[in-house]
Amino acid sequence: MAIDLHKYANPRRYLSILGAIYPWSAWLTVALLMAGVYMALFVAPPDYQQGETVRIMFVHVPAAWMALMIYTMMAVFSAVGLIWKHPVADLTAKAAAPIGACFTFLALVTGALWGQPMWGTFWVWDARLTSMLILLFLYLGYMALWESFDDQTKAAKAAAILALVGIINIPIIKFSVDWWNTLHQPASVATMAGPKIHSSILLPLLVMALAYTAFFVMLLIIRVRAEILARRLRILQISEVREQ
Repeated sequence: MAIDLHKYANPRRYLSILGAIYPWSAWLTVALLMAGVYMALFVAPPDYQQGETVRIMFVHVPAAWMALMIYTMMAVFSAVGLIWKHPVADLTAKAAAPIGACFTFLALVTGALWGQPMWGTFWVWDARLTSMLILLFLYLGYMALWESFDDQTKAAKAAAILALVGIINIPIIKFSVDWWNTLHQPASVATMAGPKIHSSILLPLLVMALAYTAFFVMLLIIRVRAEILARRLRILQISEVREQ
């Protein structure tokens, strides 16, 4: 496994792979987002209780899914960087963090907008909301650790440890509606008995989730490129200082 991983430790090879993926992710983002927005606005019916406000779900739910997925991905890449000293893995996790933080913030904001007409308040300290807020703080803490050290090796190690410790929050978010009495409804898409929502709502929801995923991949590639170039620049600057 280590041999396979280190095949991609070369930044030039890694960038060539990302360069091949980027155009596809960009086109998929546009196509899926257009299809998802159309289906969410004109195909999905209004809810018999929530009315038109249910359409917030097509922004809120995929954003929440992405927040969990990106943090899990960060933890995996952090483990690879920490165990196998894979430099590109650390940079990929670092590049993903601001994107994940934005998705988490979007999920919290749209959740508040959706919750107000349903619950009569923008915020309650229930298990799902509180654990999602903790996830946002984990993202912010991870990014802060990267900026707290002049030595990038120490920064990567400290941030990786935080990412791995914080992964315990992901199953808490996922199963909070089952473990505690919360205002959120139980899982209705990924269940042992299959989806519990009608296809007219499920299909637009899945298309929007795919659009968010493609958008994330596109942004991640842009940020990874920037991080690799920034590291190269730092190495050149250090070399020049040493030569002087």
